[in-house]
Amino acid sequence: MSSTYSLRAALTGLLALLAISALADDLAANRSWSDFGGTPGGGQYSALDHITRENVGGLKLAWTHRNGDAARFAPGGKVANYEVTPILAEGSLFICTQFGRVLALDPKTGREKWAFDPFASLIKSPVVAGTCRGVAYWHDQLAQADSAPRACLSRIFLQQYGGRLIVLDAKTGQPCSDFGKGGMLDMSTPDHGGTGHIRFTSPPSILKDTIIVAGSVGDNIRANQPDGVIRAFDARTGMMQWRLVTIPESMSDKTGNADVWPPYSVDVERNLVFIPTGSPSPDFYGVLRNDPIPYANALLAIDVATGQVKWHYQIVHHDLLDYDLPAQPIVADITRAGRKVPAVIQITKMGTIFVFNRETGEPLFPIEEVAVPASDIPGEMASPTQPRPVKPEPFSSQIIKEKDIFGLTFWDRGKCRESFKALRYEGPFTPPSLQGSLTFPASTGGGNWGGAAYDPVRNRLIVKAQNLAFTSRLFPIGDPNIPNIPETAGSRVMEGTPYYLLLGRWLSPFGVPCNPPPWGELVAIDLDSGDQAWRRPVGQVPFGPFNILKSPAAWGSPIVGGPMITAGGLIFMAATFDPVFRAFDIDTGKELWSTPLPSPAMAVPMTYEFEGQQYVVIAAGGSILAETELSDEMFAFALPSK
Repeated sequence: MSSTYSLRAALTGLLALLAISALADDLAANRSWSDFGGTPGGGQYSALDHITRENVGGLKLAWTHRNGDAARFAPGGKVANYEVTPILAEGSLFICTQFGRVLALDPKTGREKWAFDPFASLIKSPVVAGTCRGVAYWHDQLAQADSAPRACLSRIFLQQYGGRLIVLDAKTGQPCSDFGKGGMLDMSTPDHGGTGHIRFTSPPSILKDTIIVAGSVGDNIRANQPDGVIRAFDARTGMMQWRLVTIPESMSDKTGNADVWPPYSVDVERNLVFIPTGSPSPDFYGVLRNDPIPYANALLAIDVATGQVKWHYQIVHHDLLDYDLPAQPIVADITRAGRKVPAVIQITKMGTIFVFNRETGEPLFPIEEVAVPASDIPGEMASPTQPRPVKPEPFSSQIIKEKDIFGLTFWDRGKCRESFKALRYEGPFTPPSLQGSLTFPASTGGGNWGGAAYDPVRNRLIVKAQNLAFTSRLFPIGDPNIPNIPETAGSRVMEGTPYYLLLGRWLSPFGVPCNPPPWGELVAIDLDSGDQAWRRPVGQVPFGPFNILKSPAAWGSPIVGGPMITAGGLIFMAATFDPVFRAFDIDTGKELWSTPLPSPAMAVPMTYEFEGQQYVVIAAGGSILAETELSDEMFAFALPSK
């Protein structure tokens, strides 16, 4: 045997071992749920298959946990939804609460192992409630395995709502004093352009030894909000490695935002982070920002080593409708025309799906620039076109026709028709107006918080769709017709502009959506063809005394939250206005199991294996949108032990 042949054989064997090792690593990653979306690239998929379509009907409550924060809401004060998705690492579940506390739970019992309250030690400002959707985990791989034990070899990172990054020892819950200033970096005060505060609601992403941080700011408050800033820090020290501002320098004193509020994803192999950005400020008035802002409403592929944008794609031009990108991009190798392609998938509030080659940014399905209506606001230069994928098919309804307008009775249906005729509506992307405009899909989606899930075995995307319409109207400041109602994010003077914004749901006098049902659906999409495999209504809307009545199942429910897929052929999702947790057959959409919850669960579920048993977990905290009582409960389900 020649030495050349021996070398070739050795190399072949080594490559085979590396491939097997990589496959094993992928499988392990898809079984552990140590990241918000299941893996660093998202996807909300687990390779666990103990719970199957055949036995899911036997799921029982395994444990419950109540964090106690809901009782701390002061009457008339700020409240927050409990939308956390736990992660599992080193034998503990890690979660955050509405007041920014971090808890470590026993995966078998839900018992608290430790709890950390940042307002008790690190943060000196008053305690404030805010949404926290998850934390991130990192382990120091460079630490010597045989060195003396020391603190913070494993770390939990919390993007605290008030704009701070907090780092804790995963074993003890104590701050890591070698990171930043005593375990914290304060980013609450903007360091680039604008006026206002930075907010964090989603967990950061970690790639190797770098933590990537991006925050959000409030909607419609003022024209010159803080600029969107994406930062990278050393996971050991907190030293900043790079910083990317999404607003061009020439526009920084006129507008802001282009921020990031949903989770983002990393491609470990290519050293990329994929960031979904939002709209420039203020969302519904763009006269002060007519110059191009290419990183707004865009998917950015950023080199984590340098902070350079490798490629980007703007999904909404000159946004006037708060169509920020609402969900974590999914990093996946999808099948197209019989071959695997490295892809990144982004859903939108418009109910569309953009799929790109994540190496190059090339669209994997054709995208057209479609003509959209012009604005009639003086000085407003609405984009004449907007990108629209030819495939995959839109997952939410796109057009409202007068003949389809909905109502419970002839009378309220007539009122909805009167409203329809009085509003400006010219199809998708109808801009705001002085007359009042109809927006469909609404700025709540379409797609929204909770995103989509991807099954790599079936090459199938599962996405929940919301079909609701909103109305928007701009009133000149001083107009006597400005309604005398409490200020909200959708009803306020937009500081620095000549207008008051009135924004809200398009409802009949009975409080029912004027657009036809179903108002919430679950949709399965084949990512080879781009066609829909099935779609079905999901959820019912409680109403009447004590909410004892429910709307027909065919109407579906408004829906906020997301699905999870398991290798057992199941989709788990709550997310509807009725407090029910459900499991569906991924091949058919048939509902196979459900269980009532005390409150709606507007979170993304997760699953994990512990001591040979598979658990499915959901946070059920109620909903501000559904106007339910808010709670702080978490529920774990499992098959009965043999």
